Amino acid sequence: MKVTTAALPLLPLFQRLLPDLPGIPGLPAIPGLPSIPGLSDVAALPGRLTGLSLTLLKASALEAAILAGHLLLYPSGIIQERRPSQAVRPTDAHAPQPSPPAPRLPAPASPPVVLLHGFIDNRSVFLLLRRSLAQHGRREIESLNYSPLTCDIRTAAELLDRHVEEICERTGSERVDVVGHSLGGLIARYYVQRLGGDRRVRTLVTLGTPHAGTKVVPLANAHPIVRQMRPGSPVIEELTRPAPGCRTRFVSFWSDLDHVMDPLETACLDHPDLTVENVRVSGIGHLALPVHPAVATGIRQALDTAEPETGTETATGTGTGPGKPAGGLTVA
Repeated sequence: MKVTTAALPLLPLFQRLLPDLPGIPGLPAIPGLPSIPGLSDVAALPGRLTGLSLTLLKASALEAAILAGHLLLYPSGIIQERRPSQAVRPTDAHAPQPSPPAPRLPAPASPPVVLLHGFIDNRSVFLLLRRSLAQHGRREIESLNYSPLTCDIRTAAELLDRHVEEICERTGSERVDVVGHSLGGLIARYYVQRLGGDRRVRTLVTLGTPHAGTKVVPLANAHPIVRQMRPGSPVIEELTRPAPGCRTRFVSFWSDLDHVMDPLETACLDHPDLTVENVRVSGIGHLALPVHPAVATGIRQALDTAEPETGTETATGTGTGPGKPAGGLTVA
C-alpha cells in the first residue's frame, strides 16, 4: 500500500478517533511518516470507520429529531415558571387585613433541584428530565429562565444566586441541587466558585458544559457571552483560580460526539480544589444530554449519592489523576 504525504493532515484525526488500534507485528515502517501508535494496523481501519460512521449517523439523526421536537416545545418554555406570590398589603383601611405569613415549611427529605438551560434556550429543554426526577421522588423541581439577551455570565450567576435564596426561603431547605446544560452549567459553576454558592449548592451536575472553553463556530463571537465561553477568556480564567474549601460536589457529563465542544475534553472539569466526577457518555450528541433517559438515570444517581466526606480526592476526566477513575455511560 502506498502512503503519500497528502494523507498526513488526516493522521491526527485517525489518531484521535482510533487511539487503541493494535499494531501488526512485522509490518515495515513507512519512510518519512511520523511514528503514530496504531497506524500500522491499516487493515482494521475500514471496519472501525464503518462502525464510527454508523454511530455518528445514529447520533446525528437523534440530534435532528430532538431539535425538531424542541422547536415545537420552545414556545411553552418562554414564560418564567409561576411561583407563589407574596400577599399584597391592602390600601383600604376598612379592608380585611391579610392573614399572617405561612410558617416556614420543614426541609424536604431531598434538596430542591434547580434546572438551568443553555445558550438561546429555555426551561422547555428539561421537560423529560423534570418528569423523570418527579417520578422518582423529587418533589421540589424548579427551572430558571435567563434572557437570551444576557451578555454576561456573571450577571446570570447573580440571578441564579437570588433565585436559589428565594427557593431556600420558601421551601425551608438549606441547600439545593443544580443541573445545568451547556452554558447553564458554566453559569452555575461561576455562582458556586466565585459568588459563594457552595454554601447553598450540594451537588452541581453539568451536561456538555465548556468548562475550559470551546472554539466552535468562530463567527458567533459577535455575542459577548459566546466570547466568555472561549478558551482563555476572563471568565474561564476566573474559574481556574483557587477555590479552597469548596463544599459543592461536581458531576460533569460529557459526550464523545458533542459537536459543540471543541475540543471534546473541554466538557471535563479538572480543578485541584474541587470534588469532581467526570462521566463520559458515548453515542449521543449535545442536544440529547438533557433528554436521553439513560443520562436522566445517571443524573438521578448522581443527585441521590450521599455527599462525599471532607477531603475526598478529585477525579479527573482522563482517570489518570488522583481520585477514582471517571465513569462511563454508553447509550447507543
